[in-house]
Amino acid sequence: MAEVVEELIERAGGCAVIDGGLATRLEERGADINHPLWSALCLINDPHLIKQVHLEYLEAGADIIVTSSYQATLPGFLSNGISKEEGELLLQRSVKLACEARDTFWEFLQRMPGHRHSCALVAASVGSYGAYLADGSEYSGNYGPDVSLEKLKDFHRRRLQVLVEAGPDMLAFETIPNKLETQACVELLHEENIKIPSMICFSSVDGEHAASGESFHECLDLLNKCDKVCAVGINCTPPHFIENLIHMFLKLSRKIIAVYPNSGEVWDGRTKKWLHSTCFGDKEFGSYAKRWQEAGAKLIGGCCRTTPSTVAAISNALRKQS
Repeated sequence: MAEVVEELIERAGGCAVIDGGLATRLEERGADINHPLWSALCLINDPHLIKQVHLEYLEAGADIIVTSSYQATLPGFLSNGISKEEGELLLQRSVKLACEARDTFWEFLQRMPGHRHSCALVAASVGSYGAYLADGSEYSGNYGPDVSLEKLKDFHRRRLQVLVEAGPDMLAFETIPNKLETQACVELLHEENIKIPSMICFSSVDGEHAASGESFHECLDLLNKCDKVCAVGINCTPPHFIENLIHMFLKLSRKIIAVYPNSGEVWDGRTKKWLHSTCFGDKEFGSYAKRWQEAGAKLIGGCCRTTPSTVAAISNALRKQS
């Protein structure tokens, strides 16, 4: 099942590039996403803009583009007056837009002899339960005593089914903050007999543990036993934590290591604002991407507050090295 991702990495010279912050770029392009649905609001109001942003990341050198479904959940749509049927169509649209962008870009490349690109993969984003809550709990893992394993599986199940049916190349479970949701994801992959590879990435606020404070050893032990998971890693975490986390993950797992940190700013779920902190610019991302590759990461990109220029810096640094 991991072959499609392994082949992409090989074609890319040993390290493939994940895209950057979709919502960040949508906002830069004028989208208003100050809403509980966040970037998923553009699936309703600005689908053409989502496709344009996917194309920008492909042009910047991305080998994997992640769909706009991170905050697109059926309960979230329902709470905003969107029916279950309409919500499922929006989930399908998120995959369709990414696939259309990928195919358009690939057709363009075929008319350019000597290009160095690979045909990109589309990863369907499966945001954590905390992303649906929109309260910042994907960075704490504190879902409360009423959230059980079965509740998390029920929350994710239908979205997972719809996304897979839409035809992505892989799944990307993102900002998973705790062991319980990790277990829910693994059990769902088996219960639904998912046939495409999955990447499961965690958030971390201290560079040592999952966001919940639980050890990565416990979380990765669950993933190591799941042959449906081809890659594990970290996303939306400050970049200065990444190198040590790569070393830790390599000791705990033989899976492909994926890292796509944010810019270094911190999201305040209460005020719904990014807090100022030490940030990486594009130049730093390019420099550190080489270090992350040398440390053992095979998939590298950016998350919140990174842009196509960030991904271009990463791509140029990795391609130059290879």
